[in-house]
Amino acid sequence: MLAAERHRKIIEKLERNGAVKVSELSEQFQVTEKTVREDLEKLEEKGLLKRTHGGAVMEQNGEDSLLPIQYPNSKHQSEKTAIAALAVTCIEPEDIIALDAGSTTLEVARLLPNMPVTVLTNDLLIIRELIMKDQVRLVVPGGYRHNNLLIGAESQEWIKRLNVHKLFLSTTGIHMEYGLTIFTEELTKLKKMYMENAKTVYCLADHSKFDRGALITYASLEDVDIIITDDGITPEIEAKYEAYGLQMMKASAAGGGKRR
Repeated sequence: MLAAERHRKIIEKLERNGAVKVSELSEQFQVTEKTVREDLEKLEEKGLLKRTHGGAVMEQNGEDSLLPIQYPNSKHQSEKTAIAALAVTCIEPEDIIALDAGSTTLEVARLLPNMPVTVLTNDLLIIRELIMKDQVRLVVPGGYRHNNLLIGAESQEWIKRLNVHKLFLSTTGIHMEYGLTIFTEELTKLKKMYMENAKTVYCLADHSKFDRGALITYASLEDVDIIITDDGITPEIEAKYEAYGLQMMKASAAGGGKRR
């Protein structure tokens, strides 16, 4: 069994039980306890768990499930709403935008005025929000339903022919070493297609996503033009990522927003 598959199964077991034991994982995976401890160490470095004597427990700061969300994630809701409100100010009439699946991009859909824009999305919850706005031209890639998403590689190939002005991208983690990361392999291809065809890539990430790495890297930091976050980000973390060359926009969760 590959390390990535072991990591996935460890997170799944943690989500079910809240804790894992090295001895049980060693037996389950048919690997040495030393290998399991190395797996747990790598997952702890990514902020996904906390090691304990003889095992590990769920990282209490973690908010994302291993599987794509079926209902909007309510954590950091005020920050997500503020980020979405600032993101909406970047959208102009006649824009062609893509809204990646996610709880913050869902807020963008909710706050988007009924205006003449074209929106590409595979998120059924976002589709539900936008279908009532008659001036919004909604473009939906085909595929099969997986929780609240439409996925399917064959039906998404036509996305390569589209000219997207602005992509609003969601992510589980932003990390200096790992880049942009998520948990599920199924979503990486569509995210990459969106990014390849977008003139400007906005990454929407509340402050809890920084210095956090999930299982799968789908993009590097260089692939992002602008990160929109909230003012809960610490000055140290903000300075570190700006020094890397990233353009940051900060929204105030207390109301309003500002550009950097």
